[in-house]
Order: sequence, then C-alpha cells, then structure tokens
Amino acid sequence: MSEQKELDRLNSARLEAQKASAARERLQKLFDADTFVELDAFVKNGTDGSGVVTGYGEIDGATLFAFSQDVTERSAAVGKAQAEKIARLYDLAVKTGAPVVGIYDSKGADIAGGNETLAAYSKILEKAAGLSGVVPQIALVLGTCAGLGALAACAADFVVMGGKAELFLTPPAVAGDRSDYGNAKAALASGVAQLICEDEEKAIASVRKLVSLLPENNLSAAATFDFAPPSDTSVLTGILDKLDEASLCDIDRAIADGESFLLLSHGFGKGAHTAFATLGGTTVGMVNTRGELDHDGAARIARFVSVCDSFQIPVVTLINTEGVKASGADELAGAVRDMARLAHVYAEATTPKVAVVTGSAIGSAYVALANADAVYAWPGAVISAMPVAAAVAFLEGDKITKDHTREQVEAEYREGAGSAYRAAEGGFVQDIITPAATRDTLLRALDMLASKRVSRLPKKHANLPL
Repeated sequence: MSEQKELDRLNSARLEAQKASAARERLQKLFDADTFVELDAFVKNGTDGSGVVTGYGEIDGATLFAFSQDVTERSAAVGKAQAEKIARLYDLAVKTGAPVVGIYDSKGADIAGGNETLAAYSKILEKAAGLSGVVPQIALVLGTCAGLGALAACAADFVVMGGKAELFLTPPAVAGDRSDYGNAKAALASGVAQLICEDEEKAIASVRKLVSLLPENNLSAAATFDFAPPSDTSVLTGILDKLDEASLCDIDRAIADGESFLLLSHGFGKGAHTAFATLGGTTVGMVNTRGELDHDGAARIARFVSVCDSFQIPVVTLINTEGVKASGADELAGAVRDMARLAHVYAEATTPKVAVVTGSAIGSAYVALANADAVYAWPGAVISAMPVAAAVAFLEGDKITKDHTREQVEAEYREGAGSAYRAAEGGFVQDIITPAATRDTLLRALDMLASKRVSRLPKKHANLPL
C-alpha cells in the first residue's frame, strides 16, 4: 500500500475515533487553547468506543491530565476498556507529577461486563487512592454520576458540579424514603461537593481557577502570582464593635490579595467557613469561624486543612467561636468524633499555620484551631478554658452580689482573666494586633515560615478518629 493511501487511512481512522462529542468539547474548554493532546483515541470496547476521552494539556501553562466520560459511546458505561484508559492516565500522572481532572457523565456500569465491571471500578479507585496526596485530583460532575462512579468521583480532593448534575449511590427513585437528594444542591449541603455552578461553562471555569491555585504536586513549590492589595478593606474599620455582623467573606477578602478569593463548601456545616485565596501572591487556605461549630462544620474544616497540608499550602485560621455546639442531637451525630478529627488534623499538619483570634477562642476550639506556628489576637478577643458564664460560675461566683451583678463580673472576666492580654502574658498568643494590621502581620509570619521543615516519626499513616 502506498504511503499516501496509508496516510489517508490514518486520517480516516482518526476522524472516526475523534469524532465531535460533548466529552471532547469539555476538554477543549478545560485546557488552554490548542494544547489538548488526546491519548488512546483508537481504544474500543469490542466494536464500540471506550466511553471515555483521555489526554493532557495545559492550564495557565502548567501540564494537566484529564479524562471525560463520553455518553455518545454506550452511554459512557464503565467497563474494562474505559478503566484501562483512565488507569494509564493515572500512571502518567504518577510519573510526571501532574494534576488530574476527571469529568463525570455516565449512565453507570457496563452491566454486560459482569465481574469485569467490578474489576474496572476497583482499578480506577486503586489508582486514585495511590495518587491521593501526591497530585491534586478534581472531579468535575457535569451529568449523572451514580453508584460506584460516585465513589470514584469522591476519591478526588475536590468535587465541582454543574447545576444540572447528579451524584448519588442509590437513585432517589429506588431509595423510596426520600427524593430530595442526588442533585448538586444536596451534594453541596451534605459536604460531598465543594463547588456548584449554574452551568457547564462556569463549572469548567471554576475548575481552571482551582487548578491554578494549587501546586502541581506534593513536592512542588507553592504557586505564585502577580497580586494586588485588597480592593476593599472598609469592613475592618470599627469591626471590633460589629464582629458578629460582618460577612466572613468580606473579612477574608479584606485580608487576601484582590480578586483571589474562592469560597469552598459553602452551606455545609454551621460556624465554619473555608476558602482559597492568595496572600502576597502565594496560595493559602483560609479558615474562618463564627459562633458554635456543629459536627459538620468541624468535618468541613478538617477535610480542608488535610488537603492543604497534603500540598504544603499554608493555613490561615481566623477564630471566633465558642466551640462545639451544645446539642444532644449533635453529640449523637458524632460531634466528639468530628472535633477529635479536627484537632488531629491541625496537630498533624506540618504546613505553615498561622492563627488569629478575632473574637472568642473557648476550650476545645482554642486547642484545635490555635494549634499553629504563630498565634495572634485582636484587642477584645476572649481566650478561656470554658465559656465566660461557666468560668464565672465556677471560679468567681463569690464576686456576684446584689450590687455587683453577674453581667458585671462576666465583663470583668473578659477584660481580665479571659482577655487576649492575659493570654499574651502566658505566651498563648505571640502578639495582639489591630484588625487593620492583620494582612501585614500574616504576610510577615508566612514569609518567616516559608522554610519550615518538620520531621515526624516513621509510620505508615496516622489513624484519624473516624
């Protein structure tokens, strides 16, 4: 056969193998223009396609691997061929230390595959687990992601969903007892998803931003960016008189670099707030608390800090919480377990950690959240082993008289034994700073901690309270 005929045959085969589909279009949108290179395009499942498109490209100039399930091929049913393509992609990510994005849109498993289907999912989960904590993994759910596919998606560090996407183990119609789950809003509210977007375009854009904020792998230096100062710091003016009224997002934005803020897991857990941003052009994880933490709030922060620690992303924690919510229902839901996990994650984290007590840091909240390399406090902050009312009742009840009310004694406790100044005297905070000075203080502290190194005892892994 002549060379020209061979070339014509190649072109024809490539056109057939790489025909237009939503899966390929999504990958083209994910990567920088003209950087996507498809891999294993000719792989088939019998006479049909594999149901997945795999390849690599660049986001802001950095290499990234990605796969996109293709519903035009056997409804993207997951079987041996699809699993092997995804497994090879993960192997390349291991060798090169590049992040992985998986775009999920599949009707489910290849039922005709029998036990081979179970083996296929096992292979995907094994590869994802092996890469966990080595390179960032992001699951982008843009269609249906059910059953074992949901397990694979949730093995990623972050789950981003389009507004019409579905993610569940058991279809609502089959479960029968409830039907208000499986959609993107329910996934966000339950902590399964970290971001939901109203359409595909915004979901893909969010993944691009998230990828750009993360290092390429656990050995890479933190990503650095050109940066501008915060665009609006007015919320910090007079904030000590309105601390419980100010928006947590506005407080974070007044400290972080301009236009760098990315809120995650919004709506999951009470009293907790997590986000990525940059400070001085370097990515940081920002944790903010207010009021009482419920068990979901503790779980939200623990998961976020664990991911930050995996990739040496510094953690900035702003503390204003009384601690765990006093609730029997919360206790039964696992409040002790989740607070223990939160304390464990902070204690184990070796990434740079800086904490600022903006309001209250009471009991277990201080122990868990203020486990940092440097701790600061705003004037008026209260740091106490127990809530002020309880401390007064146990320690200073004799001071309460007809002419000296409980309210007065509690106020004196806040300004005396429970004050930031008393904590500073004991070395529990390193300095008391004004709200306006917070950004500069954090920048200096993080610069000082940039070369932080910690050696741990050799072990296979820590045992988290589960």
